[in-house]
Amino acid sequence: MGLFGGFNKNKKENLDKGLAKTKESVFKKLTRAVAGKSKVDDDVLDELEEVLITSDVGVDTTLKIIERIEKRVAEDKYMSTSELNHILREEISSLLSENESSSVYDFELPPSDDPYVIMVVGVNGVGKTTTIGKLANKFKQADKSVILGAADTFRAAAIDQLSIWADRVQIPMIKQKMGSDPASVAFDTLTSAKKQNSDVVIIDTAGRLHNKVNLMNELSKIKNVMHKVVPDAPHEILLVLDGSTGQNAFEQAKQFSAATEVTALAITKLDGTAKGGVVIGVSDQFNIPVKYIGIGEGIDDLQLFNKVEFVGSLFKE
Repeated sequence: MGLFGGFNKNKKENLDKGLAKTKESVFKKLTRAVAGKSKVDDDVLDELEEVLITSDVGVDTTLKIIERIEKRVAEDKYMSTSELNHILREEISSLLSENESSSVYDFELPPSDDPYVIMVVGVNGVGKTTTIGKLANKFKQADKSVILGAADTFRAAAIDQLSIWADRVQIPMIKQKMGSDPASVAFDTLTSAKKQNSDVVIIDTAGRLHNKVNLMNELSKIKNVMHKVVPDAPHEILLVLDGSTGQNAFEQAKQFSAATEVTALAITKLDGTAKGGVVIGVSDQFNIPVKYIGIGEGIDDLQLFNKVEFVGSLFKE
């Protein structure tokens, strides 16, 4: 099991703390939903549906969860409201399991003579640069050599912010001046990584282009240039979403999934919001595995997503 594998006590405590606002909100709503009820009936299920939707789980995913619980109620004939938490944990964990991919979830890199290339996408303000910095730090802690590529050349601030993280983590970064061709930055970064025998390359990309066509064209161009240096790059396209935006995260996932082949999600800022249910809905609706969650400001507050622990923390009594 690699650096990211397992789930120790400190990580669990940090997760509980990071999800505290969402958990408090969900429990208040659940308590009201079952008030005065001894068994799960149609009224309780209607209330539960509202609880999940207003917790930003999303309508489609909520209906899936309700259908699963209805089926269990029909099979068991009688289900007490005290069992509801346990049933919710089981069904949501099961739903998340269906969206797992073949990605390596302990983050040991597959054997290769080439660096492992991660292209990071997402709109401005979601915590993309911070996520890149924290992820680079995690790989460095795992004794992997990392190099960053500042391919968001549309904003000087993006290059400066990534440079600050590179200095903080003490890893190299390839950059050009603002307005340079992002694909050129990606080419230089991968070329440098191959020369240095780097293990991991993380490429930042523009957070906002004028329309979806521009976005698609830009990301396609970057990928095509990468292929010239590392034929199967990028190995991972990571979409960063801000969990505190709730339903806006769904729209961002929709736009980026249409623009490029997103293979994994990082959902940030869960510690400051009661909208943590978005993790469940986005993962389900787009059939893209959540790989990381951000639960705090600290450099170590990017966690490998563990569906069982996440759901356990969310519905922990």
